[in-house]
Amino acid sequence: MTAIKYLTADVDGLKIFYREAGPADAPTLLLLHGFPSAGHMFRDLIPLLADRFRVVAPDLPGFGQSDMPARDKFTYSFDNIATVIECFTEVIGVKRFTVYVFDYGAPIGFRLAMRHPERIAGIISQNGNAYEEGLSEGWNPIRAYWQNPSKQNRDALRSLLTPEATRWQYTHGVTDLATVSPDGLSLDNFYLARPGAAEVQLDLFGDYKSNIALYPDFQQYFREYLPRFLAVWGKNDPFFLPPGAEAFKRDIPDADIRFLDTGHFALETHATDVAAAIREFLSPASFDR
Repeated sequence: MTAIKYLTADVDGLKIFYREAGPADAPTLLLLHGFPSAGHMFRDLIPLLADRFRVVAPDLPGFGQSDMPARDKFTYSFDNIATVIECFTEVIGVKRFTVYVFDYGAPIGFRLAMRHPERIAGIISQNGNAYEEGLSEGWNPIRAYWQNPSKQNRDALRSLLTPEATRWQYTHGVTDLATVSPDGLSLDNFYLARPGAAEVQLDLFGDYKSNIALYPDFQQYFREYLPRFLAVWGKNDPFFLPPGAEAFKRDIPDADIRFLDTGHFALETHATDVAAAIREFLSPASFDR
């Protein structure tokens, strides 16, 4: 089994921590995590793919082991984070890649694809949304903050940063709770409890409206470039609904859409299934279909 390396890259003075495994000259998979996690969410997936791919999983700025600069030094927006990750790929020498997007990773990865379509070999979306119909009513408190960014509406979102809320994200929609390891959610809660982390996350809740505004642009990119596309979707996700996965076929008719009987953090229960789908999707034979 290929060993995972734990590395850091200097990206314009920011330390970006990342996991990497697999041959340096193999096709690259860039794994982009979501809220409230970090690259450790891919801990089970990476070993299942590293024999065939160069797998790279960075922690986004403000998450995990990457730097969390003060808010007066760095504006926590999805545009800025996408720029950091774009520069990160250049620093570590990744020129072309298949991007795996989950949750927050989706609007970041889709921005990278729009900026540099020639660098994208394919897109894998695991509960990574780009359509209004994919958003559940669970977004309503955050929508209220978009419409009126008052202190009251901001403070109302702090309940989403509690240990109980993290555990619920990991367990809702899972058929057998004994299959959910406590490791991932415990790390997430550790990182969320750091001084300043809550305000960073609240800033990103507020900025998520910029992603909704870009949905038409993401969809235009899909129609124009028709990237190879696989969706592996936890169908019981309380935030990103199955219609959001099915909608990709509207713009990418050849998109491969697969549903898993699990919740938001599908890799916690179905990493083997996701890996098998990726290996099939990116097998040499699949390019001849």
